[in-house]
Amino acid sequence: MDRLAVIGNISRDRTRYPDRRGGDFLGGGALHIALAAARAGVTAAPVSVVGGDLAHIPADSLLIDVDWSALHVAAGPSGAFTIDYDVDGHLVAVTAEYGVSEGLTGHALAHIARHPRDRYHVCCRRPLDVPVVLRTLTRCAARFSIDFFLPSATQLIPAAAPWLSHADVIFTNAVEHRLLEQVMRRTATEQNPSAEQTTSVLRSVVVTDGARPVRWFRHGRLQESCTPPDARPVEVTGAGDTLAGHLLARTLHGDSPAAALRSAVHAATRHTAAPRPVPGPA
Repeated sequence: MDRLAVIGNISRDRTRYPDRRGGDFLGGGALHIALAAARAGVTAAPVSVVGGDLAHIPADSLLIDVDWSALHVAAGPSGAFTIDYDVDGHLVAVTAEYGVSEGLTGHALAHIARHPRDRYHVCCRRPLDVPVVLRTLTRCAARFSIDFFLPSATQLIPAAAPWLSHADVIFTNAVEHRLLEQVMRRTATEQNPSAEQTTSVLRSVVVTDGARPVRWFRHGRLQESCTPPDARPVEVTGAGDTLAGHLLARTLHGDSPAAALRSAVHAATRHTAAPRPVPGPA
């Protein structure tokens, strides 16, 4: 079975809610996705750069399912994010200190050059140079999926547009999906003023929407939908990443789309119910 190489950040995260939920966690898209995929039974490696302050996480007994062979430890502080939510878990603001993750693009390109046959997932989030990475993956005919992060989606979805049709799966939330449709419509019009196609050129798009049904589109047509179980979330950070990692893993295992989506939605719900959803030191 293919190794899933997840290009993205591993960081120190601090979440804050008006009702005093939240706290300090080990986080980052690459960690959440790789951990969810590993727990679902595939080999998953974060392609990430951390500082000496997080150099010890591969030894954490609660993270042993993850393949740490693609982790690079650099001199300096790891990335750190402070994430503010409203009481319903909607994102309000993010403050970022990227630290040594500024070197992520170079590390990712080196990994792709050594392992072009890995199955890739790209967390399209700063400080990664998304166009360079997606262009490289497309040129070497690598299989890849991608996701976005709302605070940077307005800039990074258009930047990724030339390579979106090459992605096996694109993961978005509802707001990002609307941005994606706008970008695809504008791109199609620029290429052919009479064109009516929008997201139909995209192979597969999974859209999360809080407590509302998760929708899975294929070439612009709704193929699967699954409503999350009724549960009050404790910590929402990483829920979408958990769904993505689990879904990718179950797809690699050969599950049907309906079964893979149902399993992934339940995994994300379990993630939100845990007060400390990702183990390991913060």
